[in-house]
Amino acid sequence: MSIPSGPAGPLRFPSDFGWGAATSAYQIEGAAKEDGRGESVWDTFARTPGRTRNGDTGDVAADHYHRYVEDLDLMRDLGLRSYRFSISWPRIQPDGSGAPNQRGLDFYRRLLDGLHERGIAPMATLFHWDLPQALQDTGGWESRDTTNRFADYADAVFQALGDRVPVWLTVNEPKTVVQNGYLGGHHAPGLRDPDAAYLVAHHLQLAHGLAVRALRAAGGTGRIGPALNLHPCYPADDSPEAAAAARLYDGYENRLYLDSLLKGSYPQDVLADLGPQSRMVRGIRDGDLAVISAPVDLLAVQYYTPIYVTADGGTEQRWPTSEARWQQIYPDGMYDILTRVTRDYGPIPLTVTENGLPTPDALATDGAVDDTGRISFLRDHLAAAHRAIAAGVPLESFHVWSLLDNFEWDAGYDQRWGLVYVDYPTQRRVLKSSAHWYRSVIADGGF
Repeated sequence: MSIPSGPAGPLRFPSDFGWGAATSAYQIEGAAKEDGRGESVWDTFARTPGRTRNGDTGDVAADHYHRYVEDLDLMRDLGLRSYRFSISWPRIQPDGSGAPNQRGLDFYRRLLDGLHERGIAPMATLFHWDLPQALQDTGGWESRDTTNRFADYADAVFQALGDRVPVWLTVNEPKTVVQNGYLGGHHAPGLRDPDAAYLVAHHLQLAHGLAVRALRAAGGTGRIGPALNLHPCYPADDSPEAAAAARLYDGYENRLYLDSLLKGSYPQDVLADLGPQSRMVRGIRDGDLAVISAPVDLLAVQYYTPIYVTADGGTEQRWPTSEARWQQIYPDGMYDILTRVTRDYGPIPLTVTENGLPTPDALATDGAVDDTGRISFLRDHLAAAHRAIAAGVPLESFHVWSLLDNFEWDAGYDQRWGLVYVDYPTQRRVLKSSAHWYRSVIADGGF
């Protein structure tokens, strides 16, 4: 294995830095019809012909539901200090409401106990896109009532598992649900309805705030915050028009979520652009923003790509892309977005909960998986994170996306994002070169 050279001189992270990796329930668990789990919007979407590459579904995925003990041992062997995962709402409430399914809770209790036994801190996400289909059938996130159902679900999970979870994340990437599920239509629920999309944005954030309140009301001692994918938006040229377009683009990409959560107000330029008759603007009620901006303990940041905005409001490619063609590889964007959050919103504790890329991984005849491209990517992005810490950013931890190769939404199983190779026909796990490298980074506290 030839490891690319890193930055000049060693980079050492704080001794208590939380080295981690991340997954989500629908992407790895499988067991889609076992132990009382209900249907989710992603079950429906993936089983609809033409929606996913090769017709792939998450019915089996990486079979983590049955192989979680093996996966826990992998985490221990890598030296992980933190594991960020998600809880499947339809596994807890098959129809999205009512008494929790004990078998679903028991699975997560076993997982949490296994993490603690191995000295790995759990970081649990309440919603990573797998809305119960029964709730979608009654309006999904377009319905304000879904926010109340989410608060009930969150409370049930807090009551059952709260003593085992030190960090809760509420809603994962609301922006992706909005943009991919309601604008582009290539994620569940597969709609193309701009007016519905931003009402959904409001309701997802309201759900976040209600979950924060539920934890506080339950007397929970865990920390809590949202998980946002933030993309720095740069003007594509030096013209005033490009600067103005980039500013508005940033409003939709970043400030729509950051301002409401951390300042208690939506950005006025975005509201003006949507117009007073938009469903979102009309859907905001008195007191909503106070709920949305309920004080949080940390902010989870997910960084994948920069965006370059042209004078006419379009975008252009400036850097090489990964196998995910939407992803431009630009490590300095990590530094820019982390320092921007601290500069604009104050010293709220930050954690990076996703950063990674897909590479063309293949299992060699000698059993190795050489993914030096992933090592280069992670090394450069960690170096950018290190610079941000040196600049005063209160970054506590970093989680690679992903621990395992998994079901990558509409891309099916064609893209491999994991530190660990999954041979899907056999479900055998193989540590990639990047996993060995990351283990050394964790052991050394840097590179």
